[in-house]
Amino acid sequence: MHEDVVRVLLELAPKTIVYVSCNPATQARDLALLDAKYRVSRVQAVDMFPQTYHVENVVKLELK
Repeated sequence: MHEDVVRVLLELAPKTIVYVSCNPATQARDLALLDAKYRVSRVQAVDMFPQTYHVENVVKLELK
C-alpha cells in the first residue's frame, strides 16, 4: 500500500481490515506500520494460480 493509504487507515481506524496481497514483503512492511493500532487475528495463504510460484496472502486485522 502507498504510505498515504496506511496513514488514512490509521486515522480512520476501522474496526476490521482485510488485507489481500500478492507480495508478502510489502505486506509485512505495511503490517509493521499498522501494528500501532491493529493486531493480526488471522492469516491465510490462497493459491489462486496453481502451477506457478504466486500465492496470495489474506490477513485479517482487528483494532486493538
